[in-house]
Amino acid sequence: MYEYLKGTITAILPSYIVIDIQGVGYRVLVANPYTFSLNSTMTVYVEQIIRDNDQNLYGFLTKEDKDLFQKLLNVSGIGPKSALAILANSDHTGLINAITQNDIGFLTKFPGIGKKTAQQIVLDLQNKLSDLTLSIDDSNVSVQEEATDSELADALLALEALGYAKKDIKRVEKELTKQTNLTTAAYVSSGLRLLQ
Repeated sequence: MYEYLKGTITAILPSYIVIDIQGVGYRVLVANPYTFSLNSTMTVYVEQIIRDNDQNLYGFLTKEDKDLFQKLLNVSGIGPKSALAILANSDHTGLINAITQNDIGFLTKFPGIGKKTAQQIVLDLQNKLSDLTLSIDDSNVSVQEEATDSELADALLALEALGYAKKDIKRVEKELTKQTNLTTAAYVSSGLRLLQ
């Protein structure tokens, strides 16, 4: 129903953002909310999913990310939450390479993806990703001058919202605390790399 929303980002929380469009705030679930800039006008590509008693908007920085999300949803056993967790890392080249090269081990590192689901992803998508032109789009990424402890805490909450186990998050937290002056988005990206 919706292709994109263009408005002001008024809230950033661990699992979603709020985008204000002419006085109406839309809650949009996103993979890494901290890649959005608070109080800035942005275009967010969206996918509306309606299920039994649930209705959600899922948001993406680029049209290509939205296309990949839709392809993942067509895989048996992949729901919106799992698809968002897979897309949380902004560089999707590794994901596409894993699918095309039948790298089941890479795919099973995502939360909620077991060996059977990983094999299904490869089976369903192996020859269907050539039309995607994915690139890292940092034009919408927020840049902050100085990181704080709260940014690391927010990043850990974002990883938990993506479905990673608390014990795994605790393990990478030790490594993340060694990194200093990172933005929340950078902490999330670093955490995702450590979890894979």
